[in-house]
Amino acid sequence: MKIVKRLFTCVLLLIVACVCVGLWFLYGSKTSNPHNYATIGDIPTPWGYERIDGDDAANSQYLRSLPLKNKGKKVHLFTGGEARFQSLCYAVVDIPLLSNAEQCADVCMRLRAEYLFNTGQYGKIHFKNVNGKTMHYGGGASRKAFERYLRNVYGVASTFSLSRELEQRRLKDMQPGDVFVYAAADRPGNHKYGHAVMVVDVAQDKHGRKAFLLAEGNTPARDIHVMRNFTNPIRSPWFMLDEDTDDLLLAVFHYKASELRHF
Repeated sequence: MKIVKRLFTCVLLLIVACVCVGLWFLYGSKTSNPHNYATIGDIPTPWGYERIDGDDAANSQYLRSLPLKNKGKKVHLFTGGEARFQSLCYAVVDIPLLSNAEQCADVCMRLRAEYLFNTGQYGKIHFKNVNGKTMHYGGGASRKAFERYLRNVYGVASTFSLSRELEQRRLKDMQPGDVFVYAAADRPGNHKYGHAVMVVDVAQDKHGRKAFLLAEGNTPARDIHVMRNFTNPIRSPWFMLDEDTDDLLLAVFHYKASELRHF
């Protein structure tokens, strides 16, 4: 009888533990910024990993300093109302959008431009439009001029122009500020749209294995947000890099290894 009672107790405890773990996973997969981190840099790395700066430490620090909205905040559309597929969002970045044209590629250009603007590197702010013409920023420290410039860029740039402007980066050399991008024209079949996401943080373990965080915008224009990794909820939102793969599943988007690029 004692053995039966002990067995029953063990099974009951196991069931309770499984329910608790299940509820924890469900909570973490449904709630944005579940631990109420203040910035991207406050999101803990996977165990055994340390953040790396890459070639531009200032850019890495800027991306890590991006503020996050409080726990439970939703991704909203620029035109108002909540965006669909809230589960794609791990945390909402607390930066207001500039226009309804600020979509995926535009968000990548926005974060790059904001870093350069905030560090006074005005002469380095330039992007190419879909015709290959370089659009230079010339407004100096004027915030109004800067935002007007970006709105103009959003209207004439896209994943097509961004993918052709940026240089390829090998997966093993991934750094904060890199961009995964493909244009619809580069994908065979019925691909109407391209997509772009930015690598906003990278960490590495003692064996050289890397993990990374991604941020994105989307269509229609919506709040910039840190993406959730559905394949590994324990390490969510970190994606674990397989340097030998040619196909990466990043949330619900597929990228080729050759589609990692850098400014």
